[in-house]
Amino acid sequence: MPRRGKAVPEPTPDTQPYWDGAAAGDLRIQRCVDCGVAYFYPRPICPSCGSDQVEWFTASGDATLYSYVINHRPAPGFEEEGPYAIAVVQLAEGPRMMSSIRGVPATPEDLVLDMPLRVAFEQRGEVWLPVFGPPNGSVAFPASQGAGPAAEGPAAEGPAAEGPAAEGPAAEGPAAEEAR
Repeated sequence: MPRRGKAVPEPTPDTQPYWDGAAAGDLRIQRCVDCGVAYFYPRPICPSCGSDQVEWFTASGDATLYSYVINHRPAPGFEEEGPYAIAVVQLAEGPRMMSSIRGVPATPEDLVLDMPLRVAFEQRGEVWLPVFGPPNGSVAFPASQGAGPAAEGPAAEGPAAEGPAAEGPAAEGPAAEEAR
């Protein structure tokens, strides 16, 4: 039986602005115009007040580690990455989202709750996924993935607003050595 690849999300009309933002190196989430609450996952109705007056905006990309699990039995397509961390991160704007942690060893000693994180983007199929790692930009893409979405200049220096820090599976090599 051939190996399956990693699952690839399929954008819908409600989520397309989110995926378009990720492809551009922006973490876009929604906010209610009436009550001002920011929220994630994308939907046409505010989960706080029920208003249909919602807008998209670009989040800062800053987050903290809220919770995680270390997966030692990789899902199909992730066999080469185990063990790896699956996390819930709390965005600076308030919402929580599930994501991957990159550039940090998948150990309880290194995955400290409330540790600061920064968004970066990882390509999977035709979409770019937000992943999170140390805010110092020490995470690196595998060579096969290039420098990340919308990265025209120097690879992954500074905050996502200057071009997202690109990353891939738990970093190894010179970049990882500097991060430790």
